[in-house]
Amino acid sequence: MSKSLVIVESPAKAKTVSRIVGNRYSVKASLGHVRDLPKSKLGVDVENDFAPKYLVPKVKRAVVRQITEAAKKASSVYLATDPDREGEAISWHLVQAAQLDDMPLRRVVFHEITKEAVTDAFRHSRGIDMDLVNAQQARRILDRLVGYKLSPLLWRKVRRGLSAGRVQSVTLRMVVDREREIEGFIPREYWSIDAELKKIAGEESFRASLIGLIDGKKIEIQSEKEAKRIVTELKRVSYAVVQVRKKDLSRQPAPPFTTSTLQQEGWRKLRFSAKRTMAIAQQLYEGLPMGKEGTVGLITYMRTDSTRVASSALNEARAYIKEKYGADFLPPRPRIFAKKAKAAQEAHEAIRPTSVRREPDIIKRYLNRDQFRLYELIWKRMVASQMSPVLLDTTSVDIEAKDQMSYLLRATSSVIKFPGFTILYSEGKDDAQEERMVTLPPLVKGEKLQLLALFPDQHFTQPPPRYTEATLVKALEERGIGRPSTYAPILSTIQERGYVEKADGRFHPLELGLVVSDLLSQHFPDIVDPKFTAQMEDGLDQIARGERQWVPFLQDFYQPFEKSLKMADERMEKVKVVDEPTDETCEQCGRPMVIKLGRYGRFIACSGYPECKNTRPLVVKIGVKCPKCGGDLVQRQTKKRRTFYGCANYPACDFATSDKPIPQPCPQCGGLMAMRGKKMAKCLKCEFSTSMAELEREAVEV
Repeated sequence: MSKSLVIVESPAKAKTVSRIVGNRYSVKASLGHVRDLPKSKLGVDVENDFAPKYLVPKVKRAVVRQITEAAKKASSVYLATDPDREGEAISWHLVQAAQLDDMPLRRVVFHEITKEAVTDAFRHSRGIDMDLVNAQQARRILDRLVGYKLSPLLWRKVRRGLSAGRVQSVTLRMVVDREREIEGFIPREYWSIDAELKKIAGEESFRASLIGLIDGKKIEIQSEKEAKRIVTELKRVSYAVVQVRKKDLSRQPAPPFTTSTLQQEGWRKLRFSAKRTMAIAQQLYEGLPMGKEGTVGLITYMRTDSTRVASSALNEARAYIKEKYGADFLPPRPRIFAKKAKAAQEAHEAIRPTSVRREPDIIKRYLNRDQFRLYELIWKRMVASQMSPVLLDTTSVDIEAKDQMSYLLRATSSVIKFPGFTILYSEGKDDAQEERMVTLPPLVKGEKLQLLALFPDQHFTQPPPRYTEATLVKALEERGIGRPSTYAPILSTIQERGYVEKADGRFHPLELGLVVSDLLSQHFPDIVDPKFTAQMEDGLDQIARGERQWVPFLQDFYQPFEKSLKMADERMEKVKVVDEPTDETCEQCGRPMVIKLGRYGRFIACSGYPECKNTRPLVVKIGVKCPKCGGDLVQRQTKKRRTFYGCANYPACDFATSDKPIPQPCPQCGGLMAMRGKKMAKCLKCEFSTSMAELEREAVEV
């Protein structure tokens, strides 16, 4: 009896699925897409309803032949590509490329590669959803029209080799706009005043902050002169408690991960780029060998904007929490999270472990370091999401400083009554300031207080911070730009094109990025408008739901876009991007060296090109000496754009580390210290570990 053929995308997924479905099925991998638009030309007939001209790339022809031959021997074909629009489109392209139309075809969709999920998917197989396929086709054609029409324009007007993309251009504009905000920001001076107080009969002191007048009017202190005047008044007044408010508060856990929040937290806690996070998550989803258990899919599908969790997973998590932590850590009912993302696909699930019983420490020996760290993050987030809230005792004390003018000061404190989910996991924060914990002695209304000292402090308002991986992904999601599968490629593309760079973990626009963004903003305001881009995403969602036809959707976009193209070609002046200067001179001809942009990124070249063709890689010194030869350590990148630190004397010296070295030597052995995360440092010689704060404090004391 002939077997049924199952087609998935990757060999790793094929291996995991094959183990589940057994010998009655033959499982083949398509290695991703098997058809696409041609690279060398537009490939879209705009005069004929935007008909796409798909072809099978040379590298995929052998794969298509293998699938075609396997299908001839099969009784039926199951298309088990990923459970999203792109997966639906891959299935449709497979049917067309391998000529499977005459075969019994079924589409199977599962969001986790487990026996239960895969078996259920085969029981509930369906046909290909052409609404989803057409939504993906519309996106692909839309992006092709923008990219292949705008890029040649930039080649003619700015520099050969440039590119413009529909979503990448909006993202670039966001980074550029933020930089302009920072450049145009004018700091404003303001002052705060704290008072150190104590009970008349007690020894324990505490601090209260001046917030205004007792009648509720706020005070804005804008100069040192004004601050000194108020301090003088506060020194001679009497202090008394006018109100004590006590309140019980609770803090709920964050929901399980979506694609966006996983990428954000991956950056905050692990310093993984969005691209790196998704690559590792793909490995965890498709399955890894777990010893005697075989190859196992460890997490659910990692491209999702839903926070929904299957009831079976909720029940398993609740049973685990009760056994592991006790009934106090289990809320009375499962916690259900409302969707936050615009147009979240509720048929999908949040990203979670396929079984919470697979504790990170139990399977650690089967995972590499990155896989373990990301799995642990996903596992903790899921379990914590179903645990009891944190319970807090909060106290707020209003204090009157009474003289001719009565000032209002306030002191607050929070005491954790019950730690709840925080014993396992707490969500990271963007640009979080260190919280100052204040402990208050017992105070009652009318109680007199003694002033010990006053602390005026000068501040200046700060510009908005530059985007990090986390905050840029968050901004894209909040504005409805892109979808879960596009965040990582967007961030990678704007860096690979030489439009932005990351320095100290934040995105900075480069000169080329500023020029390209300004030109597109001037001549194609809709293309780089976040609201317009979000509307296009809404249109694609409508196509996916069968509420809109894809050809009229493209016509509505292309007609005004074509007019803008013609006008831009006539009016856009040629712009010369000035090479970035350096303080180095060419050792061959003595002329200044400059930073140029090539197809593989930035490099240093002689300004005398083409007469002098001297070039060398661009390296960034970090101010630390090599522990092996004493040369300068520099920041470098691998071919996959991973940052590492190595000796400038390479290849004569091969020292390299993925952790950023720091100037302070190890206090125990004098060896090279390197950062581990944001707050810790570790010696690369003797393994001594300490916090960055402690290390800096020791350096100051020395």
